[in-house]
Amino acid sequence: MKHVEVVCAIINYDNKILCMQRPDGKHKYTSFKYEFPGGKVEEGEKYNEALMRELKEEMDYDLNINEDDFFMTITHEYPDFEITMHSFIVNATSDKFNMKEHIDFKWLDKKDLDSLDWADADVPIMKKLMNE
Repeated sequence: MKHVEVVCAIINYDNKILCMQRPDGKHKYTSFKYEFPGGKVEEGEKYNEALMRELKEEMDYDLNINEDDFFMTITHEYPDFEITMHSFIVNATSDKFNMKEHIDFKWLDKKDLDSLDWADADVPIMKKLMNE
């Protein structure tokens, strides 16, 4: 089974968390689901550097992310691939970005995160956030 290593950002602005909605894609089980933004780690990249690059590419969002911002790592097996996702909490100074890859976004209070239909791999991160 293919294994993918990815990073994601739990972006906090004004005590709200950024939730991004995926477009229709080749995997129906992740299509239209909400996720924390991020992407694949390239060979030789540190996780925080990969995340800064991905947010810049996908959203024109310039955020400074340090290794100390690490939140948790999850591994999830989808029907066609396995994903290991490293998440980071990022405190943003602006809520301005350009949505290039996603079809919708919401800024939600932590207590409301479970009101969305999340991608399965993001659910443990969302639940841990809600319980903190």
